[in-house]
Amino acid sequence: MKRNHWRALTAGSLLLLAVLMSREAGAREKSLAEHLVGTWTLVLVDNVLPDGKRVQLYGAEPQGLLLFDGQRRYSLHIFRAGRARFASSDKNQGTPEENQATVRGTNSHFGRYSVNEKERTLTFHIDHASFPNWEGTEQRRTFTLTGDELKYIVPAPTTGGTGTVGEVKWRRAK
Repeated sequence: MKRNHWRALTAGSLLLLAVLMSREAGAREKSLAEHLVGTWTLVLVDNVLPDGKRVQLYGAEPQGLLLFDGQRRYSLHIFRAGRARFASSDKNQGTPEENQATVRGTNSHFGRYSVNEKERTLTFHIDHASFPNWEGTEQRRTFTLTGDELKYIVPAPTTGGTGTVGEVKWRRAK
């Protein structure tokens, strides 16, 4: 009888220990990279000039989507709201002005990403980009993640000159 009692007590203790360990593992804090996974919508994309003045590169209500997957792939798209349509339905027949407005009103790239937890940096390893000079490059961004808001700084934006930084904010899509 005592032997069965000790067996039951041991089995119960082991079961309790397993439950507690699984809860502890489940309660493990997610990494910053894990927190990024999902779909994000654009809030703002501004250049901040050395004097503090802000320039809204894609207008007052830019549109965009940023996707991070669990395999460390991403896709980023930014568009100026209200872009004019081409007069022709053939994009190869666009006028120089239409083509220029399209280039200035869009920014897209995709590839892989990595996160440095200690330095709180996000690096885009760009495979392809609407701005060809970025293809095959790594673009490193310091970032903050507060609740459902992701904000990062572009240290050397493609426009704006020396001393200008870009500020980009995204909100997690619901």
